[in-house]
Amino acid sequence: MSPREKGIDIQEPVSTKDVESSSKDENEERGNWSSKWDYFLSLAGFAIGIGNVWRFPYLCYRNGGGAFLIPYLIMLFLVGIPLFFLESALGQFSSSGCLSLYSVCPLFKGTGYASLIVTLIASTYYSVVVAYPIVFFFHSLQSELPWESCGNPWNTANCTTTQLMLEASQNNITDRANFVSASDEFFHNYILEISPSITHMDGLVWPIVGATAFVWIFCFLCIFKGVKIVGKVVWFTTTFPFVMLFILFIRGVTLPGAWTGIEFYIYPKWEKLATLKVWADAAVQIFFSLGPGFGSIITMGSYNKYRNNSLKDAILVPVLNCATSIFAGFVVFSVLGFMAHRTGTTVDKVTSAGPALAFITYPEALSLMPMAPLWSALFFAMLFFLGIDSVFVQIESMVVSITDEFPQLRPKRGWVTFFACVVMFLASLFCCTRGGMYVLQLLDWYSASQTIIIACLCEIIVFGFIYGTGRVVRDLQVMMRLQLPWPWYAAWVAITPALLLFIFINVLASNTSVSYRGQVFPDWIQGIGWCTAASSMSAIPIYMMYYIISNNRGSIYKCLKGGLCATEDWGPALEHHKKEWLKICTITKATQPTHRLMYP
Repeated sequence: MSPREKGIDIQEPVSTKDVESSSKDENEERGNWSSKWDYFLSLAGFAIGIGNVWRFPYLCYRNGGGAFLIPYLIMLFLVGIPLFFLESALGQFSSSGCLSLYSVCPLFKGTGYASLIVTLIASTYYSVVVAYPIVFFFHSLQSELPWESCGNPWNTANCTTTQLMLEASQNNITDRANFVSASDEFFHNYILEISPSITHMDGLVWPIVGATAFVWIFCFLCIFKGVKIVGKVVWFTTTFPFVMLFILFIRGVTLPGAWTGIEFYIYPKWEKLATLKVWADAAVQIFFSLGPGFGSIITMGSYNKYRNNSLKDAILVPVLNCATSIFAGFVVFSVLGFMAHRTGTTVDKVTSAGPALAFITYPEALSLMPMAPLWSALFFAMLFFLGIDSVFVQIESMVVSITDEFPQLRPKRGWVTFFACVVMFLASLFCCTRGGMYVLQLLDWYSASQTIIIACLCEIIVFGFIYGTGRVVRDLQVMMRLQLPWPWYAAWVAITPALLLFIFINVLASNTSVSYRGQVFPDWIQGIGWCTAASSMSAIPIYMMYYIISNNRGSIYKCLKGGLCATEDWGPALEHHKKEWLKICTITKATQPTHRLMYP
């Protein structure tokens, strides 16, 4: 029964204690966002990344064009927004990171550690991906792009340019198997200096090392003082990519052949909707695009003031994320249509996804434009700022979770941040070698996907079933002083858990051996990949065993019973908010969640 039904007015005027000056932190110990816009832009910067440009457009084209938007938007409202709201609101309610959050159910605290380990691994290799645009940006600052032509020291006899491909098409030369584009050779032979296989690391590539060091220095300077600096930096790093996307869109749609590419992108193939894989791809894309399970959404929410209406943000940011993905598709396919027009081929022949799109196909298309270096520099600057937000928000999440768990480290937050950045930079050097792209692909394939889904499932189990969806709804209504409609209850207790299981089963069923450029990695390398996945997943059962062993003062049953109920630390962080919450818990006849008491 809701607080309103019990006779409690949850929309009563906010007391003077709750009215805080916008320039003053409500939680002086942890700090708060300087403004609501700082929080919104930080969340948007985290959720909107390079994947919106290099993955979604190809996925949309492959899965039915405009028809794909139907399952995509359905999954947004059934999976994406419920998880996003749950994490951001719980972080705000408890003012805690992804470790301290599990004071609500200590037995599952390993879920927070699993999220931290995934963040550590993912941020390490993703920082190198963000470094690639920096290298490309500096190579764009010249009168002629170096990937426009062959005849360079890094080119091979198989190198071909767009003009040569056009001539081959006009002369009906169909045997192009040995042709390698100039942009492909520039990326692999010059930027990466790529080795023959993953078993050949063959030393560091120093330009990539330098660019990666810049990424980590940038991240450190953005977050070492906390959200006050982050909240100011994101005003530029989040908005700049949108400006660049719009400029590139205007340029793209004015090119010859652009509308052919756009039609190829959005033309609906309704028959695709009868395919289960299309719905699975939509669910997986929404899930990994918004980023639940990493702990970052929880951390960003924890810096909100207690009365903030987090429901609005939890709807606006995912919708903005999806709108950006769809808009990015127009930017990408307008240029690919132009490229197909110039090379005398069809759009499907020039379409690609992932790093190949961002660092080979799109740069090749840019080289065909008038004033190519300018458009190239703008594109790679956009990619850098799309990626860098995600990195420093994830590191902020990790640092905050550590300092929340060990409050004695808060005065030394700068040193904790410095140590974390140095350790992850050193770890990223494995991806800066000549075999680094293979390592990057291996980590990206195995390290995060399964663990993040499991972390979200555990999150739903804890708050949907152990603590209880009814209590979650009650707590959020007390916090925000507004009534949550019944669909939220239905989502958290039934719909979202079922779809998470669907996503997990699909990810496992579609899992194949990782490869790069047609080269399947050896079995023992695949085994290392599974070990990286296990390193994070195992944190959940390992912590459960640790908790049982360290707290087993009686029967295992009593220990488990204690581990499934909240500690005295659970609840709002500030005393006057906690008193109000406990009073309403008592009035609604909900058992006060204290240590060693099971919920009824």
